[in-house]
Amino acid sequence: MELAQEFVIGGYTPGDHGIDALLVGFYRGKALHFCASVRNGFIPVTRRQVHAQLQPLRTNICPFVNLPEKNPGRWGQGLTVAKMRSCVWLRPEAVAQFRFLEWTHADHLRHASFAGQREDKDPKKVVKEV
Repeated sequence: MELAQEFVIGGYTPGDHGIDALLVGFYRGKALHFCASVRNGFIPVTRRQVHAQLQPLRTNICPFVNLPEKNPGRWGQGLTVAKMRSCVWLRPEAVAQFRFLEWTHADHLRHASFAGQREDKDPKKVVKEV
């Protein structure tokens, strides 16, 4: 069964069409927690459009309180210090909808896919749905 919810976009890794992967998270209290690096669900034109829309939000500060991660993870999805060097950080003001298979025990998404931007959502109200 596929799940879906909104997440805050806190950064991205650059790629050939602007974005290789979106770095997303949710709020727990006032703290933004990283939960996924999402590469799926894009076509080249969508990558370019999302990249252009996110440029005004660029910052030098990582918005996620739980980064860097110590372990690269079983499938190499963890954002370690080394991987963070290539990240572009954003003010956490953009929200998008994502589909995913499940939550891991470490509050990360498994098999996440971009489903579209959400301009109608307040980023501060994006929390982990149960």
